[in-house]
Amino acid sequence: MPIKKTKPAITTDKANKLGIKEVIGTGTSLFQHSIPGRIFNVTLASSRINGILVGPGETFSFNKALGDVSSFTGYKQAYIIKDGRTVLGDGGGVCQVSTTLFRAILNAGLPILERQAHAYRVGYYEQDSSPGLDATVYSPSPDLKFKNDTENNILIQSFVDPSILRLTFVLYGTLDGRQVNMTKPIILSQTPPPPAIYQDDPTLTKGEIKQVDFAAWGANVYFTRQVTKNGKEIISDKFVSNYRAWQDIFLKGTKE
Repeated sequence: MPIKKTKPAITTDKANKLGIKEVIGTGTSLFQHSIPGRIFNVTLASSRINGILVGPGETFSFNKALGDVSSFTGYKQAYIIKDGRTVLGDGGGVCQVSTTLFRAILNAGLPILERQAHAYRVGYYEQDSSPGLDATVYSPSPDLKFKNDTENNILIQSFVDPSILRLTFVLYGTLDGRQVNMTKPIILSQTPPPPAIYQDDPTLTKGEIKQVDFAAWGANVYFTRQVTKNGKEIISDKFVSNYRAWQDIFLKGTKE
């Protein structure tokens, strides 16, 4: 059987010329207990961010890089937060990808231009992390943006470990001596979930109850990050997350 040789898109020599020499930052998250559609979407979305080059001085936009998120672009239905509710929608799980990339950007010491926390705490993002380290996205906004303020290109690569449902982002570039110091997220206050709500639903048979939202504690969380280079502070920022307390919501069937 003949062997076909295929040249890689980026050779070692080309990578060195672009300044892609070493790891400058990593971020991970777990998405265990996700429904099949969500697992599929996390894998698909991360693959579409994988391999992107961010040039010196360029701003990376997660929404722009990812493009349209819908069934037309291959996404399946999974749970999303929309209009203050947890509902099934195309691309549920994409925020797992933005959250993981956010963590890699933080650790790389790059300037973060835009980031927004979720409306309420999502259990997936706290499987291996404290609250306050998530980043929600929804086109056209909110978005996750960072600037490549280094003198070299940055390559974004993603890896999914299907055996433990772990997503990893690795940023490659050239280390320039910057040091990153981050505090652990501090929870200032917590609020218990409100009482459960039951809503009549004429599409469900009488006696049938369907849970469509899940309780979560509210919390005010923050952490700080300081980035220094050659002994001088180049970035100092504070990330605040205000999560609303959330109640269980049930639909109660009324159809005879």
